Amino acid sequence: MPTKTCSVGLVGFGTIGAGVARILLENADQLRAKTGITIILKRICDLDITTDRGVAVSEGVLTTSLDDVIDDPEIEVVIELVGGLTVAKQIVLRAVAAGKSVVTANKALLAEEGRELYQAAHERGVPIAFEASVGGGIPVIAALRDGLIANDIQSIIGIVNGTCNYILTRMAAEGARYDDVLADAQRLGYAEADPALDVGGGDSAHKLAILAALGFAGDFGYDEIHVEGIQATDPIDIAYARELGYTLKLLAIGKRFGDELELRVHPTLLPDEHPLASVHDVFNAVCIRGSAVGDTMFYGRGAGQMPTASAVVADLVDILLGKAKHTFDRLRLFPGRTESLRVRPIGEVETRYYLRFAALDHPGVLARIAGEFGDHDISIASVMQKERHATQAVPLVILTHQATEAKLRRALAAIEPQGVTEGPPVVIRVEGEHE
Repeated sequence: MPTKTCSVGLVGFGTIGAGVARILLENADQLRAKTGITIILKRICDLDITTDRGVAVSEGVLTTSLDDVIDDPEIEVVIELVGGLTVAKQIVLRAVAAGKSVVTANKALLAEEGRELYQAAHERGVPIAFEASVGGGIPVIAALRDGLIANDIQSIIGIVNGTCNYILTRMAAEGARYDDVLADAQRLGYAEADPALDVGGGDSAHKLAILAALGFAGDFGYDEIHVEGIQATDPIDIAYARELGYTLKLLAIGKRFGDELELRVHPTLLPDEHPLASVHDVFNAVCIRGSAVGDTMFYGRGAGQMPTASAVVADLVDILLGKAKHTFDRLRLFPGRTESLRVRPIGEVETRYYLRFAALDHPGVLARIAGEFGDHDISIASVMQKERHATQAVPLVILTHQATEAKLRRALAAIEPQGVTEGPPVVIRVEGEHE
């Protein structure tokens, strides 16, 4: 097969960057045979070019100067893998301004600055490819972009952070406390030294923003996503939920209702029979509901060096084969091609709830709590009362039927001054059918 030659610049030689370099250098013959393209990794730019990454790089390829990548007329594609916002944004904008296509796995950058970057690339006539930004090696972006193109996307619900899923899986299996499992996850390399972005829900929100922009074509801000993390999770609630037939997961939830969206990330109880309830450890999964296809699910390792590097190289190949430009141009990511969709504030979201009260062991306590729920149009689905420990209040677990968050909060505010409970209740939202 006759081949053409294309030169590529890689900016960011960390874990993922080293994986990309390994694929391009060690699998060069295989890539050439499959694509008809000889891919030359001409430049690798990083502030640290002395640390051994375990990849054999030719002399003269490594540089600390971004100009060596951007100003090289032979380099057609820039792969941005530095992470973060400010520097990464400037790298992408400079590459686009120079007429170079871009591949990025930077979910935070796309979630918070995507509209500006997409518009700049569109105006310059070059694509930005970002399959690796969500789900690592899981082709969920390709599914929304291409495979489900015949569908109106109705919902996107997923487990998109492996760190949180690992922690919750361990807590459920062992009854372990959050802090203990987090420390173990850090020791094993499943959690960062500073885990705030993962356990606080921010990483999942970044991924939801990207998926929702593709799936719903809505013009919304990242700050409109409601975000809660798993830091306050108590193993006792995981155990009580299991007795009721539920599993706790950190979910990224996007739903469309006409010209309105729900966009939220928070700990959520799922019925045990829900497909996402059986996704364990560091694995990710995303369920997408389309108007024609119905329910679909995409599952796999959502992070890691080689799965993510694989997705980056797949994007690179799409660009070099000429497919990415056409695909990028038809995406509804630019001004004039997006829809004006209102994001519902969390108070308007309607769902079911798990509540655990520390109820005082007095006659009539349940009746007073139930009365306030009734006064606020909240119907109780089930009640579970556990035995009181020596010096503790009685754990009282209530599952509600559908209600808006605003109604629930008003009911809880009315219960609090009555002196029938100790402290605020635990509140966990419930998704899925389980009547």
